[in-house]
Amino acid sequence: MHLNDFNFELPEHLIAQHPAQQRDGSRLMTLDRAAGSLHPGYFPDVVGAFRPGDLLVINDTRVIPARLLGRKVSGGRIEVFLVRRLVGEDETWLCLTRSSKPARPGTRVLFEGGLEGEVLGADEQEPGQRRVRFKVQGEFLQVLEKVGRMPLPPYISRPDHNLDRERYQTVFAQEPGAVAAPTAGLHFTEPILRQLREVGVDICPLTLHVGPGTFLPVRVDDIRDHRMHAEHYRVPVATAEAVNRAKQQGRRVFALGTTATRVLEFALDDAGRLLPGEGVSDLFIYPGFRFRVVDGLITNFHLPRSTLLMLVCAFAGRELTLEAYRRAVEEQFRFFSYGDCMLIL
Repeated sequence: MHLNDFNFELPEHLIAQHPAQQRDGSRLMTLDRAAGSLHPGYFPDVVGAFRPGDLLVINDTRVIPARLLGRKVSGGRIEVFLVRRLVGEDETWLCLTRSSKPARPGTRVLFEGGLEGEVLGADEQEPGQRRVRFKVQGEFLQVLEKVGRMPLPPYISRPDHNLDRERYQTVFAQEPGAVAAPTAGLHFTEPILRQLREVGVDICPLTLHVGPGTFLPVRVDDIRDHRMHAEHYRVPVATAEAVNRAKQQGRRVFALGTTATRVLEFALDDAGRLLPGEGVSDLFIYPGFRFRVVDGLITNFHLPRSTLLMLVCAFAGRELTLEAYRRAVEEQFRFFSYGDCMLIL
């Protein structure tokens, strides 16, 4: 379980800086675990991999414009990056802050649109994050949509554009709260979702508000010592019932992305039944993990030595996964959030 066991060589020019011209215009690598085979194709091919009765679980989180540029009342610029709203508290968020001098408790920050923040202090549970309470006239998220900037991943080396407000968002995004997109869902269009339903595929939502921890590097050699950042999730009653019914009847459950996978494998009782409700998950999936719900996975190509790659290796096997990544590099697939896609059967 060494960190370098999950490394691979990736030419920088394969890191996608922009989305494909069309949502469903990406390429698709299909990995068949039973056959040990790899088949390159195009994303619309994904429909042909499904059978009547299959269940596809999607993450309906919506990315918020989480980057706020402001100025301290005492002087000096500051960037505040929203991470997670604290449940039960009036617009108090865990945040990352960046300024020339550390933001101490009591620091007041002014933003555009009449938005104001006060730094309450460091968070004991999440090192490096601060609690910030916001005040605004009107609805906080509505003001945020006007003054915030889209939180593009750190490996996209360009400023955010207006196009990103549409394309760094799935077509089924409903529940605001994520600061990173569930990127496997970015390829889906309404016509493809309709084709899946016509095949006889049930599509059910859950919510995981993806946090910035998805991009944080693993800094320990023994990956078992890594600690995941907590993320808020919600499983609707109808989704839990549909998943449990599918498993009981021997039908396949597909997870759209690593985010949906983590919720499906976390929110279980001792008998392996998915529980409705909401909470916070910090589940870390790496090789040796026993999957109890997910039978198929749709996911993008991930960073070397990342927790997302480790999850895929746990599901498909490390050697076959890394072979798929080598093949993707050879065939010039595009990588990461705006890149191409992988279907694991």
